[in-house]
Amino acid sequence: MGESRASDVVAAACDALVAGLDSPALRILAACTRREADYDVPGLLPPALDELGLTFYPAGSVSGKEAAARALAARMLAGELTPRELAFQIHQRFGHKLPLAERLAALDDEYDILEYGDRTPAQVDADVRAEAQQLTQQPRGPAEAADAQA
Repeated sequence: MGESRASDVVAAACDALVAGLDSPALRILAACTRREADYDVPGLLPPALDELGLTFYPAGSVSGKEAAARALAARMLAGELTPRELAFQIHQRFGHKLPLAERLAALDDEYDILEYGDRTPAQVDADVRAEAQQLTQQPRGPAEAADAQA
């Protein structure tokens, strides 16, 4: 989602090793210095994830954007974001150009016009929660599946 620095990825690789996950590429990733991280992590992360059986989504790919939208929705359902924050972040990141999350972007617009309509914030919150629930329960779409195999 573009929220982590390369040094954060190295720290997460170290944490994964401590937790008992292990693979040759993960060890190499965890061994990066802070100085090397920005340069080396982009090339080391995909094989490390692959060895662990995890999916790497290329930056800017539709599948990556869809996975990011699902992750944000899951964060809201876990109580880490409010419904308003979820709708705002989806709208800010993807505008109205990601079909999977279009409804959430539209709901962000609804928050902006609440004072002019007959809906309450609680009603829009409920719609955002329902959309987030649906988003996290949907199977991966064709774009996600195709990019994950590439």
